[in-house]
Amino acid sequence: MAKTKKKMPGLNTTSTADISFMLLIFFLVTTSMDTDMGLARRLPKPPDPDQEDATMDIKSRNILYVRINAAGQLWVKDEMSSGYGELGELRNRVKEFVKNEQNLSKLPEKHVKNIDLLGQCFVTDKHVVSLQTDRGTPYNMYFQVQNELVAAYNELRNELSKQKFGREYQNLKDEEKKAIREYYPQNISEAEPKKYGGDQ
Repeated sequence: MAKTKKKMPGLNTTSTADISFMLLIFFLVTTSMDTDMGLARRLPKPPDPDQEDATMDIKSRNILYVRINAAGQLWVKDEMSSGYGELGELRNRVKEFVKNEQNLSKLPEKHVKNIDLLGQCFVTDKHVVSLQTDRGTPYNMYFQVQNELVAAYNELRNELSKQKFGREYQNLKDEEKKAIREYYPQNISEAEPKKYGGDQ
């Protein structure tokens, strides 16, 4: 007696395309895309074409030079630090420079300014932190230096906020924040990248 081959039952694939499409939609909706991290910077308005070139005369004592070369080494003024290991010191240097608590002649000049809610204050609002990079500066080092500069201002503003209003800067009202910003304006200037090389 001849054996008959058993037929395998067929697989119904009519809904496979629909299921695949639904899974694709599900993963597209639920997957979060990586977003670029950056630093908030407001660029100055473009100059009026009819405006004559004007140079700003800033006293040398009011400028703190911060430079990063192509090797990721950090200079503050003319003193070289050992690169990545000195970022915490950079924050303190900036705070000391901007604050000029003892009114030293080598640090930014202080003058009296009348600020709403704070009254007459002795401020250093003419200071500038000048950041200069090399065309080959590692982005990670540049980003960390920027973070330290911004963190220095944030700490100064928090300290003043607690002293004057008894709260941290982020918890102040808008007019109080404005007063603190007038006392400690964030004056960070970025020059066009140059080629420094390994030595300075």
